[in-house]
Parts: sequence; structure tokens; C-alpha cells
Amino acid sequence: MKKAAFVYDYDGTLATGNIQEASFLPELGVDKSDFWAEVKQRTKDEDADEILVYMQLMIEHAHRNDVAITRDLLRKHGAQTKLFPGLAGGDWFKRIDSFARNEGIELQHYIVSSGIHEMLMGSPIAHHFTHIWASKFSYREDQAIWPASAINYTTKTQFLFRINKGVINTWDNEAVNEYTPMSQRPIPFERMVFFGDGDTDVPTMKMLTYQGGTSIAVYEDEDRSRKKVHSLISNGRAEFVALADYSENSQMEITAKAIIARMARDEH
Repeated sequence: MKKAAFVYDYDGTLATGNIQEASFLPELGVDKSDFWAEVKQRTKDEDADEILVYMQLMIEHAHRNDVAITRDLLRKHGAQTKLFPGLAGGDWFKRIDSFARNEGIELQHYIVSSGIHEMLMGSPIAHHFTHIWASKFSYREDQAIWPASAINYTTKTQFLFRINKGVINTWDNEAVNEYTPMSQRPIPFERMVFFGDGDTDVPTMKMLTYQGGTSIAVYEDEDRSRKKVHSLISNGRAEFVALADYSENSQMEITAKAIIARMARDEH
């Protein structure tokens, strides 16, 4: 049976807003607009990586409020994110996996996100994914002390190669960089689909489209977001655009099933 991969961003693609905004920032009494404005300003002032900066600020705000950032705390907050329609209960995964099997496709699901790994592991749908790659903290006595791994808009692309070669971890750079004949790679790029909504997804979309895969630009509302993702199509970043609705018979489901059917007919 052919193997294929659906690879998702999380914030704005599977869940509304940024994962920190659901309950983590509110419980610290931090306004989300002020938080991200501070991230932007410090990133510019220090010529820094934006992901590392927001992770550092999470720790700083927690310390100011005498809150210890533990794995359990992050999982608890991650569970509070609001999923888009059709995802709660795993209905999307059950339907799309069943359709893929009937087409002779073994479908795997992955997340590649700039969000916090431990928070994503607390998501109600985390168990549906073969693997979740996201930014991580370094811990001492189960308390976050420093950003350990940051996934930004360019580093996201490496994880498509890891899926392509079957290197399902973050640390093994030797294996992911080693030459592997296309015929020996578990999941060819042509049988990958990336779902994303934001600027951090653009290089990943572009790379996958260049390699023969498919990208779906996801939008949440009918005005600002849709205009943004339409530009991704016009600029050759994505092939399809779909509303962030994963319900049965939605535009998203119809598009995804059509892509799977095309994979099944492909000779690769």
C-alpha cells in the first residue's frame, strides 16, 4: 500500500489564534496584543529570531507572576485551544483515513509548528499524529529554563525531508542529510500535502510545491485571511485554498479527497 503524509501547521490551521493565547497568557494577566508587540519590538531591537524571543518572553512573564512553566502546565494550557469545525473527536482523521485506505493509500498525519511542543501534546487531537515537531523548552527539575529548539519559517522545511526519508526525529542530522535514492524513501514528496495559513509556512509550501507535492492555504475568515492566502496561490506558493472547516463534505474535505484520489492514480 502506498504511503502518504498530510503535514499541518497548527495555529491558524487546525486551531484558532496562537496556542499561547487560549489560556496561558490570560492566566498570567498578559494582553495578547501587548505580548506580540513586545516580541516584534525585541526581535527588531536585538536582531533576534522571533520564535526564540517569544519563548523567552513566556518564561519572563511566568517568572514575574511566580509561575513555574512545567510540562504538565503547558499540556493543560494546550488542551484549551479551540479547534476548527470537524476536528474535535477526531472525525476528520477517521473519515480521511478511511477514504485513503479505500484508495490504496496508507495516510499518516504530522504537525510541524512554531508553537510549543508540550502545548501541542496537550491538544485533544494530538494522538492522531504520527509525530509532532514544534519548538521546545529545556527543563531543569521539570521547569522550563531556556528555549531548546525553535522552529521558524525556514527550519520548517527540513521536516518534510525527514518525513520523506523516514527520519522521524529532530536530532539525527546525519541521516536526513545522507543521500538516499528516491526509490528507497518511504514517502515521496509527490504524496505529501502541507496545510498552512501564515507567513511562517510560505517557504515550506514553496519547497513542497517545487518538489511535486501539494500545499493547501488555509483561511479562517472571509476577508483579511482569504485575501492573504489567495496571494499564496497567485505567487505559486500553494495549489489550493480552503476555509478552515474540516467538517464532512466541507470544501477542505472535498479538496483533500481529490488530492488523495490523484495520488492513488499516480505511478510514483
